[in-house]
Amino acid sequence: MNHQILTGAVVYAASGNLLYAMYSMAGSILPDKLEGNPQTQRNYWKWRSRHRGTSHWPAPYLAVIALLLVLSRQQLVPPFMWELSLIGIYIMLGAVLHIIEDSVCGKVPLLRRSQKIGLKLFSVGSVAEYLFVLLATVTLLGGRW
Repeated sequence: MNHQILTGAVVYAASGNLLYAMYSMAGSILPDKLEGNPQTQRNYWKWRSRHRGTSHWPAPYLAVIALLLVLSRQQLVPPFMWELSLIGIYIMLGAVLHIIEDSVCGKVPLLRRSQKIGLKLFSVGSVAEYLFVLLATVTLLGGRW
């Protein structure tokens, strides 16, 4: 939930568009959803060893964003399809923000898929994480209200 809240706040603060914020909030759960639910896995530790792997590498998400922007700029996307392209762009942006958010709770493959880097400022689900998200959200949206 913290990924959705913070991602929505970041995108809304930057764009002022509630729909874009909602699209990005949907995308903010994509990297974890692609890995599957740990509770339904037969071997939790096997799932855990793969957690924050390829699905948490920003390159594919950034490539989709770049492709959609290039297609639009080259006018290969009809103007009436631009809004649908924006949905895809903001969903992918939400996934990228999720990865950045995870990078302050541990390591993710930011630059290369095989090398995880990041900080461990706090643990996922900790009081510190909730306080950080609350403070960041209030700060980001404070100027909008």
